[in-house]
Amino acid sequence: MAYNVTTTALEGVLILDPQVFGDARGYFFESFNARDFERCTGVGLPFVQDNHSRSARGVLRGLHYQVQHAQGKLVRVTQGEVFDVAVDIRRDSPTFGRWEGVRLSAENKRQLWIPPGLAHGFLVLSESAEFLYKTTDYWYPDHERVLRWDDPHLAIDWPVAETGLPQPLLAAKDAAAPGWDTYLEHP
Repeated sequence: MAYNVTTTALEGVLILDPQVFGDARGYFFESFNARDFERCTGVGLPFVQDNHSRSARGVLRGLHYQVQHAQGKLVRVTQGEVFDVAVDIRRDSPTFGRWEGVRLSAENKRQLWIPPGLAHGFLVLSESAEFLYKTTDYWYPDHERVLRWDDPHLAIDWPVAETGLPQPLLAAKDAAAPGWDTYLEHP
């Protein structure tokens, strides 16, 4: 298996397009192969947990991160379409405070590698979406934090209008998330 790897404006964030083999019967591709992932990306971190979520149109999850046990994430969509966002919150990074957004869908089969130390979120653009992600560390609820999705400093260009809703649908913790200024004071 091989990926076509595209770098992004954020240091270490990579877009991966897997080789897909298709014919009149359908298609086949390896969604993950540790040896080829490391060869194509240079990332040799082990994945320890797989997560799978299903969300309705207009659901926005994030921006989530862990203050300890930072998780690298390899994310993809198996049904529907999302606008996926990574925010660089690594204080020593040249891209600190910047974001990258990528459309992931079942149709494009694209994956996004988000290294440890970034906040992550996504907005569902289709009727529903199934979202899968591999993580390099376990989820620790006591270390989980949320950054406000619509913080004016970050100015993320979420395509909310494409959902047909006036505002995204948020979990209570995401709706109450602190903004960038609070993060700068208390990461």
